[in-house]
Amino acid sequence: MEENKPHNDKSGGKHKHFNKNRNKNRPHSNQNDKNTDNQDPSTETNEEFSESINEITPIAEKENPTPKKVIVLPSKLVENKLVDKDDKTANQQKENNQDKKANPKQKQNNPPKPNKQNDRPKSQMSIPGDSRPDYDPNEKWAVANTDNEPKPEEIAEDTTDNNENNEVIDIGNLVRIGITIGDLNGVGIEVILKTFTDPRVAKLCVPIVYGSAKALAHHRKALNINQIGYNIIEQTNRARPGTLNVLNCWDEDVTIDLGQSNKKMGHYAFKALEIATQDLLKGKIDALVTAPVNKNLVNNDDAPFKGHTEYLTEQSKATESVMLLVSDKLKVGLVTNHIPIKDVARNITPAAIVQKLRIMDHSLRKDFGILRPRIAVLALNPHAGDDGLIGIEEQATISPAIEHARRQENMLVFGPFPADGFFGSHLYAEFDAVLAMYHDQGLVPFKALSFGHGVNFTAGLPIVRTSPDHGTAYDIAGKGIASEESFRTAIFMAIDVLKNRQLYNELRSNPLRKLSNNVRELATAEDEAIED
Repeated sequence: MEENKPHNDKSGGKHKHFNKNRNKNRPHSNQNDKNTDNQDPSTETNEEFSESINEITPIAEKENPTPKKVIVLPSKLVENKLVDKDDKTANQQKENNQDKKANPKQKQNNPPKPNKQNDRPKSQMSIPGDSRPDYDPNEKWAVANTDNEPKPEEIAEDTTDNNENNEVIDIGNLVRIGITIGDLNGVGIEVILKTFTDPRVAKLCVPIVYGSAKALAHHRKALNINQIGYNIIEQTNRARPGTLNVLNCWDEDVTIDLGQSNKKMGHYAFKALEIATQDLLKGKIDALVTAPVNKNLVNNDDAPFKGHTEYLTEQSKATESVMLLVSDKLKVGLVTNHIPIKDVARNITPAAIVQKLRIMDHSLRKDFGILRPRIAVLALNPHAGDDGLIGIEEQATISPAIEHARRQENMLVFGPFPADGFFGSHLYAEFDAVLAMYHDQGLVPFKALSFGHGVNFTAGLPIVRTSPDHGTAYDIAGKGIASEESFRTAIFMAIDVLKNRQLYNELRSNPLRKLSNNVRELATAEDEAIED
């Protein structure tokens, strides 16, 4: 699954206010512009704002059919000369006066009267005390009107936690979300940085990246994502809310070659995963979100690695788990995970199917708050075997497992359904989840319907782990076009699952005693009423 790439972000991965393509058809400022007689007086700089010339202030351009916003920097490069704003205005007035003297008989055009405020489009409404019609007080800054001008940027500061007493920082009711850094040459770090450029995300949890601050700094510089800083910590209890925290898992410098497959990257990706998993099992973090890795680079003879799902299942001492792909449209679980197609049929047994159905049913109740989940089971063979004509697995294996789950374990399970007709007819919309027999049978339709905003959730574990639904995407790494939507959704889902589990446990802790207490209170109230 990790080999898939996220869909390209049409914005180019850059802040929308700094997209150069928006400036191609814009008139550029020039000292030789003399057509100022017809200039709208509403575009003149107000005295109130001219006093703050050292601040970046959006002003209106000359009238165009579609008004666009520009900024005035403290000084501007005009014809390779540094000219102050006031000097430029004075020079333009002087040139205009010279033109009028040279042509005294030419009739002077009166400047057009500004439109009434109520006649302006909403985006151009001015604020009290400002004469510029397209000034937007809610916009931090707009784009510069020439490509040669320096562009204002937010440069966030990094901090290092130097607490010698190792005091625990109070995080209130927030949860600590561990994040593994993934393959250093892939898009993992990019989607992490982009996710937390929105400060609201870091206010929902306490994020802790397991990896290297140097690696994050390299990607941040290469991708020009300067509006995010991070706090370097040595212990998870020193992680601060409201910011991205980084826990260094190694100190040595690592050569990063974006977009290239390198065996060393597998070593560092696994090192971050190993440390984060141990902290998760010890309760130092509450959930884990894993960035994509290349399984082939992580795997070695000493420590075979088939994927995050298998590794975390083994480390958490769970007997079984389910790879569950989740989106707002669809939830798909798998009977078999990362095995060759030729081995699928012999790994599908009635016991395996029933065990996966148990895990899915319980997870849908506990992790997603679905009281009575409806689960559809897909067939293995085309046309569900056509009554044994194409294959007997449906009759001999899958149908008996469905019947057992329905009659013996009181689960709402239906099937087996032929996969093509099931998804083609949108029958999946009638169910809370779908159990597929093998990897591509479930993930192909899931990614066709939900790619870019789906999440990989490992169901059946005592721990919470999520990840984005894409891989390392070497082909777009370092280009700044990877979408962070799936990774951000994985963060949100980890938080939601933790809350759902807490609520589930609270509702089911000592239910009989709580019920008897309620009955006793009601009975006492009735007795008192009778006595009165």
